[in-house]
Amino acid sequence: MRTGMTVAVLGATGMVGSRVTREAAARGHRVLALSRRPADEDGHATPIALDVTDAHAVREALSASVDAVVLTVRTFPADEGFLVDATRTVLDSAAELGIRVLVIGGAGALRSPGERDLLVADNPAYVPADVRPVAAAGVAQLRTCEAHACADWVYLSPPAILQPGARTGRYRRGTDTLLTATDGRSWISAEDLAVAVLDELEKPGADRHVTVADGY
Repeated sequence: MRTGMTVAVLGATGMVGSRVTREAAARGHRVLALSRRPADEDGHATPIALDVTDAHAVREALSASVDAVVLTVRTFPADEGFLVDATRTVLDSAAELGIRVLVIGGAGALRSPGERDLLVADNPAYVPADVRPVAAAGVAQLRTCEAHACADWVYLSPPAILQPGARTGRYRRGTDTLLTATDGRSWISAEDLAVAVLDELEKPGADRHVTVADGY
């Protein structure tokens, strides 16, 4: 298990990024909180202004003895081009510097339970029509990771519903298929997702595509 790491969080002021920042700091890691408008009012991390599409700035930020980078950037409404370019930029720099990348992507890239040939992004049971562009962007982001031959990455898909909630420290872990409860519900709190992120960074698994869901 890795301890005392320097973890860079891209998108550190967002719902997920802020919780990953707090979880990492609580475990004793040094955290670089990277975002366009950095803020860390609780003193959990070192805030750094960064445009994730600026390749030179990304490389400079990751050159500061970073052990792992967590990419939490999302776009609403969907901007697939931005998301793909940002992901590729981070992967390029991380590959050059020998840094592990954990991409927090979308549930749309997962396979549907019981229908492995049907992506969640294309399944109206989980993704209504107005959300499909966001889900499709997540799929494109995963394909960008898969096409990158040099980077050390893992893509973490949340379940169908991800929202603020309690930190229980419990979750179920899967690979490339959406996890659901017996009643069909698929969700996790952003706090427990952050727990899963740090668990993966501290003790990396062998799978490139993983998912988590509430421990029920």
